[in-house]
Amino acid sequence: MTQKQKINAITITKVALSTAIICVLGPLSLTLPISPVPISLGILGIFFAVYVNGWLWGTVSCLLYLLIGFVGVPVFAGFTSGAAKLLGPTGGYMIGYIFLSLTAGFFITKFEKKIPLHILGMILGTILCYALGTAWLAISLKMTFKAALMAGVIPFIPADAVKMAIAVAVGIPVRSAVRKMSAQTDTAK
Repeated sequence: MTQKQKINAITITKVALSTAIICVLGPLSLTLPISPVPISLGILGIFFAVYVNGWLWGTVSCLLYLLIGFVGVPVFAGFTSGAAKLLGPTGGYMIGYIFLSLTAGFFITKFEKKIPLHILGMILGTILCYALGTAWLAISLKMTFKAALMAGVIPFIPADAVKMAIAVAVGIPVRSAVRKMSAQTDTAK
């Protein structure tokens, strides 16, 4: 196996495992009585994916997750799936995962040793996710933007802050361990 094939096999494995983690965490959710938007652990899965894979392959993991849910595997919040869910009132938040993974992944990849910038990237990515999701929710349910913001963002800020803290606490050592394993695989050849 050549070096290029080995890197591809490792990358494919990391992307597949990251996608699987998002698929496991994504359905785990809680619906608040004040909001049509569930609190999901999908964002945490996205953060893990970009820590392990960087912005490009972390975003590929995110896209694969969305595709898996789109075709009918129940990986969305509350073990739901399908085009109707992805294109429904809360679909903007799920589409926003793409911008979340690109933004957070960029900061994590570009500023590898600067944890405050990782957090900034996660915050900016989450804001993009919130913005798209809130606009989509407002249009879909004919709500004012303020009402959609109150229903789809404000109640979620504390939980998403906790997810960011968990992502940093777990993501950094996992990223380091994955790199060490990859380096050991390189030296074993």
